Amino acid sequence: MEKPVYLDNDFTVEERAKDLVSRMTLEEKASQLRYDAPAIKGLGIPRYNWWNEGLHGVARAGIATVFPQAIALAAIFDDQYLKEIADIISTEARAKYNESVRKNDRDIYKGLTLWSPNVNIFRDPRWGRGQETYGEDPYLTSRLGVAFVEGLQGTGKYLKVAACAKHFAVHSGPEALRHEFNAIASKKDMYETYLPAFEACVKEAKVESVMGAYNRTNGEPCSGSKTLLKDILKDKWGFQGHIVSDCWAIRDFHTKHMVTKTAPESAALALKNGCDVNCGNTYLHLLEALQEGLITEEDITTATEHLMRTRIKLGMFDSDCEYDKIPYEQNDCKAHNTKSLDAARKSMVLLKNDGLLPLDSAKLNSIAVIGPNADNQMVLKGNYYGTASKYTTLLEGIQAAVGETVRVYYAEGCHMFKDRVESLAGADDRSSESVSVAERADVVILCLGLDSLLEGEEGDTGNSHAAGDKANLNLPGLQQRLLEKVVAVGKPTILLLSTGSALAINWAQEHCNAIINTWYPGSHGGEALADLLFGKYSPSGKLPITFYQSADELPDFEDYNMKGRTYRYMTPKALYPFGFGLTYGHCYVTDAKITNKKLNPEEDISVEITLKNDGTCSTEDVVQLYIHDMQSEFAVPNSSLCGFSRVHLDAGEQKSIVCSVKPSAFLVVDQEGNRLRDSSFFKLFVGTGQPDERSFELTGLQPVELDIRF
Repeated sequence: MEKPVYLDNDFTVEERAKDLVSRMTLEEKASQLRYDAPAIKGLGIPRYNWWNEGLHGVARAGIATVFPQAIALAAIFDDQYLKEIADIISTEARAKYNESVRKNDRDIYKGLTLWSPNVNIFRDPRWGRGQETYGEDPYLTSRLGVAFVEGLQGTGKYLKVAACAKHFAVHSGPEALRHEFNAIASKKDMYETYLPAFEACVKEAKVESVMGAYNRTNGEPCSGSKTLLKDILKDKWGFQGHIVSDCWAIRDFHTKHMVTKTAPESAALALKNGCDVNCGNTYLHLLEALQEGLITEEDITTATEHLMRTRIKLGMFDSDCEYDKIPYEQNDCKAHNTKSLDAARKSMVLLKNDGLLPLDSAKLNSIAVIGPNADNQMVLKGNYYGTASKYTTLLEGIQAAVGETVRVYYAEGCHMFKDRVESLAGADDRSSESVSVAERADVVILCLGLDSLLEGEEGDTGNSHAAGDKANLNLPGLQQRLLEKVVAVGKPTILLLSTGSALAINWAQEHCNAIINTWYPGSHGGEALADLLFGKYSPSGKLPITFYQSADELPDFEDYNMKGRTYRYMTPKALYPFGFGLTYGHCYVTDAKITNKKLNPEEDISVEITLKNDGTCSTEDVVQLYIHDMQSEFAVPNSSLCGFSRVHLDAGEQKSIVCSVKPSAFLVVDQEGNRLRDSSFFKLFVGTGQPDERSFELTGLQPVELDIRF
């Protein structure tokens, strides 16, 4: 018998998909547009659940390597390194999928379509889901998003997994309003800030999937937006993959956004504008929409072809897919966990150090570890996490590092977020105990901040009063009170700040001897933290977000205008600027020069950079390049990141590297969203942080400044 076209990989993916769908009944085609697609036994199509997550490790599907949260991975400022992590995540996804298929387990979170990465812009630090992103800068987010997608999807004949860029396109809170919220964004802000990372993922990384957002953008619900899904994504950018709704977002069309009146109308709006997969149940009404004349069978056929195309690319109908050979043993293996530990070390950001760090355990008799995050496993995980086979909390990491030679006192200090002192057994207040152990210690380590029960996605958090977002930038509950009480004891004090977002820790900056931002550092976070505290490694992370001095400096949370937001547009001094992070070394750029013989704005600009570490500790640091347009009225007010490179320098070492500035760095966006070259004079700043006054105050380092004239 002649092999059907859809089973013959001598034909193109498109030909195979069309052949396969042509053999389906109308009802079968419609059934495949659900996220929980049923089997079609007559065609040998097994049931498939499109919903899987891989934000910083395979999530919600049992044991997997748990890497630091996405915002922490962004703090490493290394796209190639992130690509390696994404490759590990896809290896584990394949390993788990292959084993699940052997057991005929095709449930949710077992598939090869990973709904990651989140390349939304973290425009406001109050947003609970900002921890899932790569920060506030469109250039950094673009480079990391492309790397992550490429790492997930692989370079073989087949897709290793299918990545998904989400949430398209203007989506960053507030969580409590997301089902009915209308984000108003100008064309300039769209193309200058909100869209570039998605465009890069589509055009450069060939991302296989894009997910719409819950909210409306400029009046159109994102998961059914003609402007976003057809005009921009498909027609302007040439997207060739499939589109999925956020979960139950299509239902919101008629129940929350009120842009349609019925479920069939909502299904029709989404399908007609290109949404192929419904995460939810509204596409159960597709046949009703067809009967009402709202859609055609061709609309259903086209969407089904898109989905079968992806499944064919994943090798689901072939016997020669190289990724089918990945064994279960590669999941949660030693090499992958070693990478997670290394990532945690690289991601943590040293925000302050008056010389107390690194600690010398040989000179210590006792340490007090205090705070609600000290022994909190949740703080390691972030959101969208898998289950690690081993967790090391911050307390456990410190205890293991010093062994039996140093006494480690521990006190919880206070509840994570409750802001009252209950009389019954002092349930919310352990501050007196904290003072007692601080008095007995040579050094105090305070473990404060947040976890993913305090910030996250609407509906997922235990602290529901803010529906996932933060009401302000303060330490929650009694944590500030605990901080001040412990510091008043007078012992050298290190603050370990665990958070997925920015907090206004102005008092701590003034009064603590050292501060390390640990983020949500993955399952090995405690070990990584101890390695930094005791000098086994130098901190080297950089902030991918701005830490503001107060929420009062921010525009209204619901205002999507970029004016006053992020380092590119803000006017007050930051508490800690974007790109900031100290090390135990003393690295700085001694020289930078452009090596092009002739400058052409349509070609890469090559910059030779010389760095030196004249400190006594070896370290990694991040060279950062920022551009400022000196002429155009459309230029962003401040400078913009346009290049970065992570470099290792031994103590006393000097090294030269070459970085490139792409032609896109010399473009501006006008009020109509057009990218154009509108200047012939630019300033290029090359250093280990951004060229703002606050960075100079914190580091004493000025970047090298170069003029670029075309």
